[in-house]
Amino acid sequence: MINPEVVIYDFDGVICDSVNVKTEAFVEMYKSYGPEIQTQVKEYHLLNGGISRFEKFRYFQSVLLSKKVSENEIIELSDQFAALVKEKVIASEYIKGAYEFIKKNSYKKQFICTGTPETEIIEIANRKGISSFFQQLYGSPKTKADIINIILTQTKVNRDNCIFFGDAMTDYNAALICEIPFIGIENPETAFPSGTTIIRDFEDLVLNLFI
Repeated sequence: MINPEVVIYDFDGVICDSVNVKTEAFVEMYKSYGPEIQTQVKEYHLLNGGISRFEKFRYFQSVLLSKKVSENEIIELSDQFAALVKEKVIASEYIKGAYEFIKKNSYKKQFICTGTPETEIIEIANRKGISSFFQQLYGSPKTKADIINIILTQTKVNRDNCIFFGDAMTDYNAALICEIPFIGIENPETAFPSGTTIIRDFEDLVLNLFI
């Protein structure tokens, strides 16, 4: 039975069912380059869940398209992406049981740790009415490992007294680097290492992992 003092969540695919919204947006943005590039964009995005969109656009532009790219261009692409997805993410459904679980555990120290830009995730959470359940919401450009270390310093909690819910290897690796327990949310694009605790969704916590 686990009863952590600090609970950390990724956002897309963990709290909200919004992964497909972002997948479709990346594919749409590369429509003019043809289906082969679109397929590579989709595959890279799905295999690298949790990495910030800035890093993904750098890869798409410099590796897939062999272009020299400036930071201003990356910012412009990221702004275009945000315009495509933000309202859809706000309107997206919660992962089963996520809202109830987060609300139930709001007496704990809860945090969001996401690859979404920090200003954007704050707006999304505010508009979905869940900000009050969290002590703080963190996003890019900080890495997930950096965010977890900030939370550990901020809360002064023992590492074993934390849990991180994620649906991607980026999440798993950040928890591993920071030496905190991890629970994976089932994701068809993610093959977590053998022995990882994995749940379908928050309604799947039927074994009373939390009290």
